[in-house]
Amino acid sequence: MSIGYACLTVGVENTDQKSCMLKNASESRLSEIVAYNLSALENIIDYNIKNQIKLFRISSDLIPFGSSPMNTLHWWDVYRSDFSKIGEKIKKSGMRVSMHPGQYTVLNSPREEVVERAIQDLNYHARVLDCLGVGPEHKIVLHIGGIYDDKKEAMDRFIRNYQSLEEAVKKRLVIENDDKSYTISDVLEIGAILNIPVIFDNLHNEINPSDQERDELYWIGACRKTWEEKDGNQKIHYSQQNPEKRAGSHSESIGINEFMVFYQKIKRDDLDMMLEVKDKNLSAVKCINSTSTQKKIKALELEWSKYKYTILETSPVNYLEIRKILKDKDGYPAISFYTLVEEALQKERTIENAVNAAQHVWGYFKDVASEKEKQAFLKNMDKFIKKETSIRSIKRNLWKLAVKYKEEYLLSSYYFVL
Repeated sequence: MSIGYACLTVGVENTDQKSCMLKNASESRLSEIVAYNLSALENIIDYNIKNQIKLFRISSDLIPFGSSPMNTLHWWDVYRSDFSKIGEKIKKSGMRVSMHPGQYTVLNSPREEVVERAIQDLNYHARVLDCLGVGPEHKIVLHIGGIYDDKKEAMDRFIRNYQSLEEAVKKRLVIENDDKSYTISDVLEIGAILNIPVIFDNLHNEINPSDQERDELYWIGACRKTWEEKDGNQKIHYSQQNPEKRAGSHSESIGINEFMVFYQKIKRDDLDMMLEVKDKNLSAVKCINSTSTQKKIKALELEWSKYKYTILETSPVNYLEIRKILKDKDGYPAISFYTLVEEALQKERTIENAVNAAQHVWGYFKDVASEKEKQAFLKNMDKFIKKETSIRSIKRNLWKLAVKYKEEYLLSSYYFVL
């Protein structure tokens, strides 16, 4: 099973995406942004390869105003070599990528102009994937859309409008259940008529179920039948509810114990699972390590090197417990490790613990920093203790020092982002 994440990374340098306002979208500005975003995408792909992440959703914002006539830049020609280079890395690594147009791409709208924009947007997404040179198993995921007071007619309209799509889109398009309008059985009905694959989303199904008597395994099995060999492995979307937000809001991180119950229930290798979660790649690596058959302690030690100062800041008790369980070099306590990490991240941060962690990080610089930098750190810490500044201010300054003195160990740390 391949496990992946969507669009952006957390704690990985030079992977952010740029955009601009329409009024500033000159051809030169767009050219600059596209070049930057493609470089960021390549860095993400490199990160994924290094971390054995085989599934990734490319952001729809890769090309600003990509489907708008306002963008007159022939980006598919101008950046042909960049796309080709990235695409080769994707194919060589065996990675599978996808794209997922946003909520305004509505193919079943009763308004012709909305449908036309949706078609243009789908063409844009297909063009991005075509430029990468990847096959039809690299999909475009779409929701059905609105109900517009007549669900049956809205479904029929989706089916009719689908016929207007270009073949480049049709060969990639897959449809997904949502949390408000279209249940998994609705989407399966449309998928059967159009002979296109269906993605099962577990959280959407919890909120907007089709049949309370049928469990997730049933629907995953039903969707499996819609995937043909040319489509690649069946894909599903997995997420967990954020307990502090409205129904359907994704959790900050994937709770590993809840995930493992779901994973072990499926018991399939021929399935790809896209995680929809706020901490993106962090949860992907967590779930990959927790389900790995290789069980190498070095994978957990690498994760610990990134988490350790955040855990020291949130829970010294968990910090010591994690160090203890990682001493067994023949073991592989992945679930225990991530459970302790999750517990620590839920704890309230105290000034005492924050000061302790910051001083540990400062230890990397105390012998190389200038006298001015030392005094600035001590002054800032004193202000923090007096509640005159925030821990974010402390971390910003420590980050600048890490960059200046090229402390690679710290540059990879989650201390600055969690």
